[in-house]
Amino acid sequence: MPKMKPKLLFVSITDKANGAENILLQAARASNANLLFLKKVESGGLSIPDDLHAEYVGTGSVSGGFFRLVKSLSHYRNDYIIFSTHPYLNAYLGFLKRIGYLRSKLIVRECSSVLTRYSGLKKWSYKLAYRLGYPGVNLIVCQTCSMRDSFVQHLPYIDEQRVIIQKNPIDIEQNLIKGEASLPIADATAEFICGAGRLIPEKGFDILIMAFDEIKASRPNLRLFIFGEGPEQASLEKLISELKLEDRVILKGWVANPMPYFKRAKACIVSSIKEGFPNVLLQMMILNPVVISTNCAGGIDEIPGIYLAEADNVNSLTTTINIALSTNTPNKDLIMRYVEDRTPEIFIKSILNALV
Repeated sequence: MPKMKPKLLFVSITDKANGAENILLQAARASNANLLFLKKVESGGLSIPDDLHAEYVGTGSVSGGFFRLVKSLSHYRNDYIIFSTHPYLNAYLGFLKRIGYLRSKLIVRECSSVLTRYSGLKKWSYKLAYRLGYPGVNLIVCQTCSMRDSFVQHLPYIDEQRVIIQKNPIDIEQNLIKGEASLPIADATAEFICGAGRLIPEKGFDILIMAFDEIKASRPNLRLFIFGEGPEQASLEKLISELKLEDRVILKGWVANPMPYFKRAKACIVSSIKEGFPNVLLQMMILNPVVISTNCAGGIDEIPGIYLAEADNVNSLTTTINIALSTNTPNKDLIMRYVEDRTPEIFIKSILNALV
């Protein structure tokens, strides 16, 4: 008798097109699975294909979505494999398993090493969430060896056998297709480098702007484009004004398809201070042979073909940008060999094979 295809449900807090949500969407597409979101965002949401079934708990607050989630999960309580990301949501679902409401198997993905990333009350709240919910989880997915080591060290009450490493997926074909789109007329002839991500302190965009300020005189036609939204926007705008870079550094906001910018940039840059693993780095690597990244996550220093800078170091990033822009040796073949085994199909198949 042929093995039945598992029934999968992917759950996320919102459908905002951030890194963790894009990972779940890629996995859902590869397995033709249902999606469930606590909240639908008004703008900047995922582009969900028509052939995927997506449900929304509501459009109100996220906290209200947690309360209503129990009812929305009633259809998935048994005989499903539920896959989620974000520690609070993971812990909530794990707690529902511990009290017997959920009897489906639960896989959770760690989107970041939150216990080393945060301190004080926020770190305490994560530790409490882990303690309450994670003992009920069947499988925990970490992105890198260093993330797994940190997780096991901080949470010794979790069985190590349930913590695996699985590299983030990337849909190479889809990203190449998106990269073929045209740029807006105003940017089509511009000479620029770019970065992308949420405008939060951990992304190090202030470091990137200060590094750009160091190279601006030697490259008078070069501009810096930064894509994304977030709470640090006002602070970054102030920094740009103080450095008199209003005409050279452009905060582009959220852009539905930044891929053609990645493809046509003189260099793509990840300036993060600390990450689980920056998903945008993989997108940049597929589309551009000149990619610069800070050593902000485990395994980045092992990636062939990229230019590596120290994290949270303006001088190091400045030097690396100058080297990358002055080097004419293409690194495309090395980069493509690195990403070719990261397909969404391999990602979800490997995780399901590890589920006991």
